[in-house]
Amino acid sequence: MDLSNWDTLLLRLGFVAALAALGALTRPFGLSALAATLTGIVAAVILNVIELRVRRARLTSILGACCGALIGGILGLLFVLLLNPVPSSGYRDAQFFRLLFPLCCGFLGLLVGIAKSDLLDLTAIGILSKSDEGFSSSKVLDTSVIIDGRIADIAESGFLDGKTVIPQFVLHELQLVADSADSAKRNRGRRGLDIVQRLQKMPRLNVDVSSEDFPGVREVDLKLIEFAKLHRSKIVTNDFNLNKLAQVQGVEVLNINELANALKPVVLPGEIMRVFILKEGKEYNQGVAYLDDGTMVVVDNARRYISKTLDITVTSVLQTTAGKMIFGKYDERAQSPEPPRSAAASASSSSA
Repeated sequence: MDLSNWDTLLLRLGFVAALAALGALTRPFGLSALAATLTGIVAAVILNVIELRVRRARLTSILGACCGALIGGILGLLFVLLLNPVPSSGYRDAQFFRLLFPLCCGFLGLLVGIAKSDLLDLTAIGILSKSDEGFSSSKVLDTSVIIDGRIADIAESGFLDGKTVIPQFVLHELQLVADSADSAKRNRGRRGLDIVQRLQKMPRLNVDVSSEDFPGVREVDLKLIEFAKLHRSKIVTNDFNLNKLAQVQGVEVLNINELANALKPVVLPGEIMRVFILKEGKEYNQGVAYLDDGTMVVVDNARRYISKTLDITVTSVLQTTAGKMIFGKYDERAQSPEPPRSAAASASSSSA
């Protein structure tokens, strides 16, 4: 924990101690010294929790909540003043209803203000700059998706819109990988740095390198999640563990692997497809082919047709965590690229 976090913690503890002392000295509502102290501690803890929640909220949400609560409270007061309800049960009941209506209306206004806060345009009145506004729809790239490289092809095709943010701590991790003693890691790190330069040179893409850091958080994945929470951004990754961890914490994730699986052609049983048999399969008389996107196709009755192109009938499609597998069958009766004939057979046919 760094110095700033220690300072914040000391301020929070001091605030709790101050409210506890205030409760013990004043003893509100005729409470005992112990009960008043506990009341002060509970009130301080509740305020600290509210502060932590408000800190992560967007400025538009805070302003929407305040405006909604203010308007709702004013409408509640006007309702009380106009109707002036005086129940027959007595003065205390009348006071209860006079307080109840403004509180209920203020609470409803608070919720409505938060729900409609996205309609506020703070850039029109100069409170929020366009650069700050862009963070709300930005995509944050993690180390794995940069090294993977497919994000550059997606960006070039025009499917990556809004602001693309690369935090400085991600670049630092890429530099550490590029400086690794392992040649494989070093090549992956250098490839990642090349991809960053490629993204920055794209004229249609708005790439921002953010220097914002979270010194109290050590792991890069956790820093990415905190960054996305703070700016309401989406994390772009192909890391399975980061994907699950971010989803658990309520952060939206764009997984490149899921996108690749979604773009694979849909194949239904009974369809005819043409494949190139590359190698033999694990089972008897099987051949294995691959589609252009890397999907494996296992073909029955195709073992002797290795290095040949066949028209096969799809029998089933299996979706696994590793990807999609297609199973097919080659029907020799329907069509057959004839196997190579022997020289004797060729001679006999020519003599005939």
